[in-house]
Amino acid sequence: MQGAKPFLKWAGGKRQLIPAIQSALPDSLRHARNLTYVEPFIGGGAVLFWMLQAYPNIRQAIINDVNPDLTTAYQVIQQRPQALIKALSAIQEAYRLLPSEAARRAYFEDVRTEFNTRPLEAVRNTAVLMFLNRTCFNGLYRVNSKGGFNVPFGRYDQPVICHPQTILANSKLLSRVTILQGDFAQVLNHTPANSFFYLDPPYKPLSKTAAFNAYATETFDAASQERLAAFCHGLDARGHQWLLSNSDPQNTDAADSYFDDLYAAFTIRRVQAKRHINSKAKGRGKISELLISNYAPTPEAQFA
Repeated sequence: MQGAKPFLKWAGGKRQLIPAIQSALPDSLRHARNLTYVEPFIGGGAVLFWMLQAYPNIRQAIINDVNPDLTTAYQVIQQRPQALIKALSAIQEAYRLLPSEAARRAYFEDVRTEFNTRPLEAVRNTAVLMFLNRTCFNGLYRVNSKGGFNVPFGRYDQPVICHPQTILANSKLLSRVTILQGDFAQVLNHTPANSFFYLDPPYKPLSKTAAFNAYATETFDAASQERLAAFCHGLDARGHQWLLSNSDPQNTDAADSYFDDLYAAFTIRRVQAKRHINSKAKGRGKISELLISNYAPTPEAQFA
């Protein structure tokens, strides 16, 4: 991607999966007129920014997320990029002038406390969010049950906190995007005919200790997965094409057919992906993920 790209490091981000997603898209997408692109779980936005650059026939996009800090960040970048650049530049300069790791840690912890003391003005909230993302451990976004950001200090000496060119490029693309905050199902209230959906929900954990659904205070449990499947059936009935990604339970249990059963009426493909955020090196590497769609793949598509 040139210019516009994700502005946060986000657990579960899809940047490295884009070639597989590209192969899984329908050929008809490139030739559709007045196309609307919809992402009910926007997250880090890697697929959004790629789609808006790769498919100039997308007339508008609709994005949504349950996390209000995240949707506020998209709105700030869309509407007030220069104010955000100014705020981030000031934070970056102050942080880099700190004389020691202890001073940087204290600064980080003060800013984290500020972030957890709501409300903040929108530009400040986004600047603080991006600072924490650049300087916390492993670039995680994680909140506790009360909604407090609780990732520890990351011990970076000279992190790049402000990326003016990325912010400006993102702002330009986001000018044709409607930004919603709330439950994924609400996007239907804003979606016209001739829309294509990409759905990237919080993944079903592969084990009891592997769960990472802490992007918001709400959990995305089995009932949520099943409600999402019903939502996808509804999209199909309305004539919308959609592509959904999720974890593959067969990585840990070859007999686990949870998603194969839940989406038995649709096309299910297994692709290779890499784990990027794991505290243990042996937990990183290639695993299988699912791409599920309500249309057949093109004959030349490769999903290995």
